[in-house]
Amino acid sequence: MGLWHVYYEGWQMECCGSPFSVGDEVSWPLLLRDADDVLGGGWYDQLTKVCGPVERGAAAPVLSDGNGLVVAVRAGEVEGAAEWVRLVGLLTVETHSDGLPEVRGRVRAVQLVAQGYAPLTPGGLTREPVPGERRLRSVDGCPKWFGDRDAGAMVTLEVPGTDSWLSHAVREASGLPEDAPPGAETEGIDGASLAALLETFSTVRRVTVRDRPPR
Repeated sequence: MGLWHVYYEGWQMECCGSPFSVGDEVSWPLLLRDADDVLGGGWYDQLTKVCGPVERGAAAPVLSDGNGLVVAVRAGEVEGAAEWVRLVGLLTVETHSDGLPEVRGRVRAVQLVAQGYAPLTPGGLTREPVPGERRLRSVDGCPKWFGDRDAGAMVTLEVPGTDSWLSHAVREASGLPEDAPPGAETEGIDGASLAALLETFSTVRRVTVRDRPPR
C-alpha cells in the first residue's frame, strides 16, 4: 500500500464533495497537475512522481505508473511525448471532468491548507496567492465548508497495490529494512502518529494556535 499526497481544493469540496475523516475509505477521480498552477506553486514536500505508459483517453490522457497508481494527466503535459513518460506534479481531486479514473484508498492524514494572498498590483483589489505564506495544520477530517484563508485540504491517501516516494521516505524514517514490502510503513501506526511523522518531512511551517487565522 503506497502513501500519496492528494490536494482537495476547497471549491471542489464545497461544490460537489463529501466531507471525510481520517480512516475513511474514499474513491476519487485524480488529476496530476503542474504544481506551479496550484496556489502559485511552492509544493516542494507534496510532489508526486509518476513514470509509465500513457493512454490517450477521451476525457484526458491516463498514465499507468510503474508502482501501481493509475491517474489522469493534462494533455499539454504529454503532447508530443513518447508512449512512456516521467512526470512530477501535484495530485489533485478533479470532480468536474467526466471519465477520469477513480483511485480508491484510505485516508491516513488530513492537513488544512491556510493560504496567504497579496494584491496583484499595489492598492488593487485583485489578489494572488503567495506560496511563502502557506501554512498547514493537522485535523481529524476535511470539512464541507472552509474559512476565509483555508484554501483546501492536503490528504495523505493510502492506496492498495501501489508504492511511492512518500512510502519509501516513511519506511526509511521508521528504520525499516530496504527490502521491507510496500505497506509495512503503516502497519500498527495510528493516524495521529503517522500525521506527526509526515509533518517532520515538511519544510512548510505548521500553524500553531497563535498563528491560526480567525474563523
